[in-house]
Amino acid sequence: MKRIFLLPRFAWIALVPCFLVLCSVREVPPAHAADGPRRIEVTAKRFEYIPAEITVKKGEPVVLVLHSTDVAHGIKFADLNLKADIGTAGTSELPFTPDKVGTFVGHCSHFCGSGHGTMTLTMHVTE
Repeated sequence: MKRIFLLPRFAWIALVPCFLVLCSVREVPPAHAADGPRRIEVTAKRFEYIPAEITVKKGEPVVLVLHSTDVAHGIKFADLNLKADIGTAGTSELPFTPDKVGTFVGHCSHFCGSGHGTMTLTMHVTE
């Protein structure tokens, strides 16, 4: 004799909505993909960048949003051919897409006082 497995009516009431939800689920792209380039906020002040190190991915569009809290500063990554000026207590944006992997050191490109030579921002570009 064949046995047929039947669920009670209350079980079907719970299972049908679950099945419908599962059927409607689809892959959603990450939120940052639709929002444009990754934005990284960096603050420049005598004689440091905060944060002092950042990490980005090769091929990922990035915008460095640079803020000065005091005098005019700048940033120059010679190996990446990137440069931006930041006005006194101002903001500047530096859009770019890293095209090589490595660790790169950016230096302040505006003389800002006695510690100017030690003002660096390290950028790690990973695969």
